[in-house]
Amino acid sequence: MSVPQQQPINSGFGARSEPGQILADRDLTGKVALVTGGYSGIGLETTRALCRAGARVLVPVRSAARAAENLDGIEGELEIDDMDLADLASVRRYCERVVSGEDRLDLLINNAGVMACPEQRAGNNWEYQFATNHIGHFVLTNGLLPLLKAAGRSRVVCLSSVGHRRCGIRWDDIHFQQEPYDKWAAYGQAKTANALFALALDRKFQGQGIRGFSVHPGGIMTPLQRHLDREEMAALGWLNEQGELSELARQLFKSPTQGCTTTLWAATSPQLEGMGGLYCEDCDVAELATEQTPRYKGVESWAADEDSAGKLWELTAAMVAENS
Repeated sequence: MSVPQQQPINSGFGARSEPGQILADRDLTGKVALVTGGYSGIGLETTRALCRAGARVLVPVRSAARAAENLDGIEGELEIDDMDLADLASVRRYCERVVSGEDRLDLLINNAGVMACPEQRAGNNWEYQFATNHIGHFVLTNGLLPLLKAAGRSRVVCLSSVGHRRCGIRWDDIHFQQEPYDKWAAYGQAKTANALFALALDRKFQGQGIRGFSVHPGGIMTPLQRHLDREEMAALGWLNEQGELSELARQLFKSPTQGCTTTLWAATSPQLEGMGGLYCEDCDVAELATEQTPRYKGVESWAADEDSAGKLWELTAAMVAENS
């Protein structure tokens, strides 16, 4: 097992840092960024912050009407276009339009995702969370490689989650075709896949100026929880008996603006120059998890293993080829 140096670098920022602090000395004028899910939750705040810093931001959307409403009022250059991560034909068409219309892509933020949804299928009978959170972003990123390379120095940030600690890659049954579907195991696997994808991408393309990072944004109440009812969120410790945030959640959960800061830091910080393939949290590089690590911190070795990252890349490429 080969694992990158997962050691905090004492960035000076933390869990409660705000976008304005992260981007205080960043001028992104002339930079082009793309944010999936950039019109909802922390993705919306990521878009807002990047636009404020001067970047031109591309936002692929499933619902143009909802996106237009949510993005209304954001100052800066902003472009939306149709794309559905669960539909690879849609992803490929979107990539073709972007590649034909742009000459560079400096930042790619693979932010969109689903969590703990009822069992659904996409593509070639793929489990929906893995298909949307990982395979869709795999095809998108590969389709945009010409623009990422053209930028000279670009970064790709994949949103993972501490939920990856629930489950590594289920190599023998990724799509729950042999065992009963478990929505939390599926979510954990998908978030592990996001971290491994960033690592594999970094190792494959760092020589061409592309660096990859994965991030845990923190606990935030956003539309990501739409598939969870009140009773389940109470059982998870997020809500109290009155349906309000529990004391633990009040201590640990972030606001949506604070939830986008680790993404912004990984995407733009000069502190990460010459580095890549790392899993980050609270605006710093995370530590490898041990038996003593709190369940809401750290990265498991199974999500930071170069051999597993390479294996997952090859398996995903084969899945995509079958769906071409």
